Amino acid sequence: MKYDAVLVVSFGGPEGMEDVMPFLDNVLRGKGVPEERKLEVAHHYELFGGVSPINAQNRELVEHLTAKLVKQNIDLPVLLANRNTPPFIPDVLQECKEKGYQNLLAYVTSGFSCYSGCRQYRENLIAAQSEMGDGAPAFDKIRVFFNHPLFIETVSDNVAEALDLLPSEGTTRVVFTAHSIPMAMATTSPYVKQLSESARLIAERLGMSEWDLVYQSRSGPPQVPWLDPDICDHLDTLKQVGVNNVVVSPLGFVSDHMEVLFDLDLEARDHAAELGMNYVRASTPGNDPRMIDMIVELIRERLEDWPERRTLGNLPAKHDVCPADCCPAIKRPPRRPAQTA
Repeated sequence: MKYDAVLVVSFGGPEGMEDVMPFLDNVLRGKGVPEERKLEVAHHYELFGGVSPINAQNRELVEHLTAKLVKQNIDLPVLLANRNTPPFIPDVLQECKEKGYQNLLAYVTSGFSCYSGCRQYRENLIAAQSEMGDGAPAFDKIRVFFNHPLFIETVSDNVAEALDLLPSEGTTRVVFTAHSIPMAMATTSPYVKQLSESARLIAERLGMSEWDLVYQSRSGPPQVPWLDPDICDHLDTLKQVGVNNVVVSPLGFVSDHMEVLFDLDLEARDHAAELGMNYVRASTPGNDPRMIDMIVELIRERLEDWPERRTLGNLPAKHDVCPADCCPAIKRPPRRPAQTA
């Protein structure tokens, strides 16, 4: 297959307070999230001037990836396309059409499979194709990378650096976190299985016999079951069993999203301090050179002369073509019509 360009497909984030509410409207549309929760999240952004680091990091990723591809004599321009903020996916696909790019490779900035982290991005691209009609570029999605050796190596080294910052006295635990999702979504995807395998591989690389996988950033209605335990609740549990040193590794986040900055660097950190625990948050992989090398590998997998699929552990490489029933959306009950007198 000959490809014309690479799309870095990501979540997007606001770059000022004027962007926050339109961004949250896009993110939460149709999800039944109470208005008070949306305003609460808006306040999280306000604490950071309304700016999420994700866009700047992704622009830097595009620059690094472009340079690396040129260095390896791979003639593929790289474009950024976001779900929730400019540059929006439909606009970037239109740009690709105008430039004559007909076959695209999509790298989604999520290493784990679930509806919101994988399938929804494919649906966004397909919807944009449908709106464009004839001449819309085709795309293939690069596989997820939860068990790629370079991802595991990068996260492992970040955890090791964080561990070095803790006192040698006392009991230490590494806690991996990921974004919580509804149980209805988790049970129809390999999300938890992949997260657990990544955490196991990192622990194995670091020689750790004990570690925990927990969740953060829940946003749904309280009556809907989501993955737990929550990171702050788990800190309470660790304190009760005598753990006084904690490294938190945001395994499910490839970069410093707002959920990392607020939920881990403020909320969880302050809660650990209240408990008298030493707390260090490990860095996210970000644009570590090994991550750029990994993306180039994933691109070359899809080129005709690069058949290798590097993985670690017990789970196979993720499929190149997602099955029709992979990571389905949650089936929400139809809304009842308003009652009339």
